[in-house]
This record gives sequence, C-alpha cells and structure tokens, in this order.
Amino acid sequence: MPKKPTTTKEAMIDGAFRLIREQGHEALTVRNLASFLGCSTQPIMYQFPDTEILKDLTYQKADAFHSEYILTAGDLLEIGIRYIRFAEEEPQLFRFLFQSGRFSGLSLEDLIRAPEAADVLAAVRTEEDLTTEEAAAFFEPLVAVVHGYASLIANNGMIYDPDTIRRALLMIAEGIERGRKQNDEAVSKE
Repeated sequence: MPKKPTTTKEAMIDGAFRLIREQGHEALTVRNLASFLGCSTQPIMYQFPDTEILKDLTYQKADAFHSEYILTAGDLLEIGIRYIRFAEEEPQLFRFLFQSGRFSGLSLEDLIRAPEAADVLAAVRTEEDLTTEEAAAFFEPLVAVVHGYASLIANNGMIYDPDTIRRALLMIAEGIERGRKQNDEAVSKE
C-alpha cells in the first residue's frame, strides 16, 4: 500500500501563502517551499507538476485574504484606508497581488472591471446609489490615488500616515462628487 502523503495540497498552498507573506513572491520556488514545509520537493512536484497552478491557487488565497481584510470596512473611505493599510501591514502580499506582473498590459478600466474588484465596485454602487457605469467612473480616480499611496508605502517610498491619507481621500472624493453633479446639471440643461 502506498504511503499516505504527509503534506497535503492544502498545506502546500497554505505554506506557499506563508512563504510569500514572509519572504516575497520571488521566494516561491519548489525548493524553497519544500524547505519551508520541511519536506522534499517530490510531493510538491507530484501535486503541482506545473508550478503556475500552485502560484494561481496561492494568488487566489492571498486575494481572498486581501478582500476579507478591506471589505470589513463600513464605507468606501474606510475600504480605501484599509487597502492602503494592508500595503503597510502586508507589503509582501501586496506586492504579490498587485506588483508581480499578473495584470500586465491591462488598463485601469480593465482592472476596475476585473472579477477581483467586483465586491468593491458593488460597495461603491450601493453607497453612492449609482449605476455600474457611474460607479466605475467615480471609482477610477480613487483607485489610482489609493493604489498609488499603497504602492509607495509597500515599497518603502512613503511612510504610512493615516490622517494625511484620510484627508487627501476625502478631498478627492468630494471633488469627484462635485464634478459628477456639475456634469449632471450640464447634461440636464441640454
């Protein structure tokens, strides 16, 4: 009877998640994961003959972790703040999720409409009482600013200052809302 595997597929994904969280996505190799888990490379290669599958499943786990982290916020401003704070608290995961080339070649609009952003876009629609198109237009400049702050912080280009960030996000959101109302008024006059 063959020996029962002691390192399960789920344990490998969890290990890959922890490895990336501690050492960054560049550290995710079969050899490094085996060492991290205290096993040989054989069970990993057996479960994941194509390491891209392991990376994709680990990405899904990290994305679910990130989504749960940011969506516990009560409103859109807090979602943005939590997104930025995630980059401060979990820089390795942030870089894996958003700076490892996964979205290479996509436009900002593509990113906003990606399945990974659906829950946040739904929160924008609900909170602001907007159509999907209006929510995407409202969300786009906020995404650029929030992601910019988060990227700077995750890469040690800026110190996390929640009060300054909160004030900046409020000013930007208010400006977007004013512009939206002015546009609505101009359209209704035509």
